[in-house]
Amino acid sequence: MARIGAPHGVRGEVRLCSFTQDPMALMRYGALEAEDGSRAFELEAVRPAKSALVARFSGVTNRDAAAELRNVKLYVPRARLPEPEDETYYHRDLIGLAAVDPDGAAVGTVCAVQNFGAGDLIEIAPAAGGPSVLLPFTKAYVPVVDIPAGRVVVQLPAGLLGDTSPSRTRVFPSSATDDGSKSETSDVDVGKVGSHAQRANREGGSRTLSAHDPAPHPSPSRGEGGGRG
Repeated sequence: MARIGAPHGVRGEVRLCSFTQDPMALMRYGALEAEDGSRAFELEAVRPAKSALVARFSGVTNRDAAAELRNVKLYVPRARLPEPEDETYYHRDLIGLAAVDPDGAAVGTVCAVQNFGAGDLIEIAPAAGGPSVLLPFTKAYVPVVDIPAGRVVVQLPAGLLGDTSPSRTRVFPSSATDDGSKSETSDVDVGKVGSHAQRANREGGSRTLSAHDPAPHPSPSRGEGGGRG
């Protein structure tokens, strides 16, 4: 959700970098937690400042105590987050799913969700090893997302996994919107390792959340065309 920065002043305040879509929304999540869950942080006050927030935490009353918190990453338990809308998924719910082809044959495992500006992409680590593959997270390329069953069905172009090029991530198609589809994401921290827990809506649009989990990331949605900002 956020990362604590340098002390601000001498009364225990700190600079705070928020990863939520609305930075001031941090106050609505209740106590935030350290990455390992060993400590809770209760926000008493937050105010906007240049390029960051200035925050005060309960029990932190001087500059020395504030300095000890520098670079601490803050999380919120997944259970506190709202359920995503239809066709929208938290990244941490997608990562680790098995990827299979329409006949049920193993393709690999979803290892990441990316967005380089043209739409959401799922990254698949092939079952046979080798470079990972990036596919647009749209209904054309990912027609089925079955979280309870632990799998996604993907449509791969013939020969894609047989590519013997050097070990580097391969993207299909070259433009994530070759099929006329586009989905977008916005940030909110999710996941225990500090990666964004974005949500992407498969129908288009952008939104995000965060969660406290071993394999984080935010959630994308599979667009059918056009993105809404």
